[in-house]
Amino acid sequence: MFEFVKRTVRFSFFVLCLMVLFLQLFFPLNAWSATASVNMDQSRESYVPGKSYPVVFQVRIQFPWFLHGPDKSSENPFPTQFRFSESPDIRISDVQFPPTIEKKFSFTDKSVAVYAGMITVRAKLMVKDSAPQGKQTIKGQLAFQACSSSACLPPEEVSFAFPITVAAPGDGGKLPNPEVKKPVEPVPVSEKTVGGWQTGAGLWLTLLGIFLGGLALNLTPCIYPLIPITVSYFGGQGGKMGGIPVVHGAFYILGLAITNSVLGVTAALSGGMLGSALQSPIVLVAVAAILVALAFSFFGFWELRIPAGLTNLAAKNFGGYFGTLFMGLTLGIVAAPCLGPFILGLLTYVGQKGDPVLGFLYFFVLSVGMGLPLAVLAVFSGAADKLPMSGTWMVWIRKALGWVLIGMAGYLLLPVIPGTVSRTMLLALVMAAAGLHLGWLDREGNHQRPFSFIKKGVGVVLILVATVLWVSPFGGHGPGVQWQPYTQERLSAATSAGKPVMIDFYADWCAPCRALEEDVFTDPEVVKLSRQFVRLKVDLTKKHPRQALLQKRFLIRGVPTVLFINRKGAEEKPLRIESYVRSGEMIKQMQQALGE
Repeated sequence: MFEFVKRTVRFSFFVLCLMVLFLQLFFPLNAWSATASVNMDQSRESYVPGKSYPVVFQVRIQFPWFLHGPDKSSENPFPTQFRFSESPDIRISDVQFPPTIEKKFSFTDKSVAVYAGMITVRAKLMVKDSAPQGKQTIKGQLAFQACSSSACLPPEEVSFAFPITVAAPGDGGKLPNPEVKKPVEPVPVSEKTVGGWQTGAGLWLTLLGIFLGGLALNLTPCIYPLIPITVSYFGGQGGKMGGIPVVHGAFYILGLAITNSVLGVTAALSGGMLGSALQSPIVLVAVAAILVALAFSFFGFWELRIPAGLTNLAAKNFGGYFGTLFMGLTLGIVAAPCLGPFILGLLTYVGQKGDPVLGFLYFFVLSVGMGLPLAVLAVFSGAADKLPMSGTWMVWIRKALGWVLIGMAGYLLLPVIPGTVSRTMLLALVMAAAGLHLGWLDREGNHQRPFSFIKKGVGVVLILVATVLWVSPFGGHGPGVQWQPYTQERLSAATSAGKPVMIDFYADWCAPCRALEEDVFTDPEVVKLSRQFVRLKVDLTKKHPRQALLQKRFLIRGVPTVLFINRKGAEEKPLRIESYVRSGEMIKQMQQALGE
């Protein structure tokens, strides 16, 4: 076990070092700075209640980014704005931005009004008569969207808080600061060529956040299918893989990251849905066939080998490495839906601004974070042959792992099989077959009495679970939310009648969608609240003619997505759900949509 831990630590350190070296090649150290920052110049050192005073806010914009101007338009959907928190004693009003500069960007044919460098924003500070003497705080946010010459970041908000001093009644306050009377001039725009790879905007912090988000995805239901596949593949291969387990883990995580990155960027640039590859029955059957082929090799029917040409090209032990990389590339398709909810903003950014290189990097870092625990699991599973007292029981475990792969192949084929009952029965049949084979048909270790009892015990457990699965469709969770298939006519009728609408975008290949259906939409309180909505479901399991139109209209980048349409026919965007949530969160969003 100590040797396993050492290998895991070495592997984690190896991956982190590669990431640091890779990032350092492309991003200068000033990437840690924020896109924009705010400072306040005060006209006085203290302010008398009942009077107004001029103040200025200095906004520093990190090179090479530009901020949009303060006026909203079709070319500028995210204007730069100040928002101040309500205060009973202080009020900021009459905010005046300086003149903008016209800038031509590569992603638009029209000139855009922008700011660059540093700008000075004037405003008035009103101290109310009731303001108590002493320290007060001005709190607010600067809302903006930053663009470079070739790309744009998602909209951001920078919070700030500045202290001021309220003078005693009758005190004239200290002398004004002459700096606030300086004229407001825009900063000249540099015409240096700025590409998507140049930085600012806290890119290192952004990548760190994306990496941590990838790690967090391992706690969501969508990652669960990869865990048994990983254990089965690496545990079943054992010493036959050749090479170093840590390197196999690195190749596995590399394959996952490459596939996820390519799928994500393709989805963003094409406006498609991440994970849409699983809408194709051909892809599902192909991945399932790979898993079945691996399972039969675990049963001893054959031994899968990389072609001799590739093996010779890559030297002695690299045939196994290529197989591991191929496994990661294949399973990246299964993992793709997990990325959608976390980086919808990045998908939109890449799709709108057309920076596939930077978009690939975001997806790659996210995928590395998501795949790191799986790679560590692969290292442990691949070293199972090092355990002591190996013998016939190890051969039996290898066959058990083969049945896990067959079970996962069946899991992937569920969207192709019509009807919930049929799908459940398929899994029950696989589990019953595994129980019969592992418990009685397989002859390994039958001469060892204790091991024979263990085998039959496992077989009995599997058959009992299969029996429960077989009868479960006829019991069920009880009545859940009753959905109607989405049609434009039903949505229009609900709007005309002044009824709120709840729309669920769903797919059978989406594990979080099924978790919502089974655990959340069967909750009695959720069911009760749902009766106050017109409930529409859009099934995206298979592609259909209306899919592209619906995705574009409702900006669907992944599933699950649950929308709430108010009585006037407009979506309540702050209430949108784009990942698995528990019943309490769903109830809260539904209550807000109903105005309760």
